[in-house]
Amino acid sequence: MKQYQGQLIAPAGAKFALLVSRFNEFITSKLLGGAIDALTRHGVSEDDIEVVWAPGSFEIPVVAARLAQSGRYAGVVCLGAVIRGGTDHYQYVAAEVSKGISVVALRSGVPCIMGVLTCDTLEQAVDRAGAKSGNKGAEAATAALEMANLLRQLPADGGES
Repeated sequence: MKQYQGQLIAPAGAKFALLVSRFNEFITSKLLGGAIDALTRHGVSEDDIEVVWAPGSFEIPVVAARLAQSGRYAGVVCLGAVIRGGTDHYQYVAAEVSKGISVVALRSGVPCIMGVLTCDTLEQAVDRAGAKSGNKGAEAATAALEMANLLRQLPADGGES
């Protein structure tokens, strides 16, 4: 039996894009810090990490598509914070950003990791950006690392490796 499993170590020469929403930056900057920390702790050189800022979470999928299509990155980590307000705006943004990131990953074959918080309250966002619930930016970064390693192991043509 042959098994495939991603490792939490930097693949040789792999670059990662950290795509961050500027909206709710007091939260997203904490997610970014966690992502950078996680990647460097697992052997990714800071020279192999590029940070790209988008205006908001809704804009993340189109920027992620450009990054994934460039062929430069082993993974794109998408970081943002959508916090429920008093209107339906939250539902539309949360649904579209998550769907958009998934579509980009499927179409490009590049791991595009959903590290966009979708929270009911500011307190929940703070908890997920490094307080009680850990740092979801770090979790997204380690998922990108593991996926980059896993995809390098899998046969690209459906044949035997």
